[in-house]
Amino acid sequence: MVSAPITAEAGPTAIHRDRRRVFWAVVGAMGLVAGIWLAWLGAWLLGWDMDDLGIRPRDAHGLIGILTAPFVHASFAHLMSNTLPMGLLAALALYAYPRATRLALPFIWIVSGIGVWLWARPSIHVGISGIAHGLMFYLFFMGLLRRDRLGIAIALTVFFLYGGMVMTVLPRDPQVSFEYHFFGALAGAIAAFVWHQHDPEPPRKRYSWEIEEQREAEQTRADSEFDLPSPRDVPALWEGPQRQMGGDNVVAFPRRREDGETLH
Repeated sequence: MVSAPITAEAGPTAIHRDRRRVFWAVVGAMGLVAGIWLAWLGAWLLGWDMDDLGIRPRDAHGLIGILTAPFVHASFAHLMSNTLPMGLLAALALYAYPRATRLALPFIWIVSGIGVWLWARPSIHVGISGIAHGLMFYLFFMGLLRRDRLGIAIALTVFFLYGGMVMTVLPRDPQVSFEYHFFGALAGAIAAFVWHQHDPEPPRKRYSWEIEEQREAEQTRADSEFDLPSPRDVPALWEGPQRQMGGDNVVAFPRRREDGETLH
């Protein structure tokens, strides 16, 4: 059984906090994208061959790629194709689930790299698309598990924009590391299951009809406290008031007086 996430309070403080979350989500996503761009520009300007920083499966020298491969791209087109998805998905994740994403992002980064190193084809695997796949699956499953309005809206949005990632986790193009995509998606789904309750549920607007229904229910409960019990619920007690029975719905009747009996 999955318990409901903690609910955050609405109000001016929540609005201010929400603006700060938007700001830091954008800053965090831009910082990540800037990092991969600086790595590519530095290598291009200095003429460095960064293939050694990619993941070489089952090669001890390729272990460093678990940390560095997302910053390495095979070409400018490869970098461009990953920039927008990574920036948008990272911003959405950091905005909607800042606490969980601070744990999920390094988890996806490391687990996807380890999966590629252990089981991928013998080649050099580079690019941040594995992390992007992980964030897409992470956001999608977070919406399904939390079931709050913001989570569902983001899940539908990312699936509409990047639902094609479901197909790219399968082998299609031999030049594309589907293994990186697959293990990134797997790590993202696991992260969602592990940390989907880590952030409070966002405050939601209450409509007038919801408030009226709540007031009617409270009034009904208040009125019911003063209602007499139904005759069906009240057992007859002929033993006299001195013998008490358990329960609240008991009315004691006086014992029937015999003929000639005096009253006390």
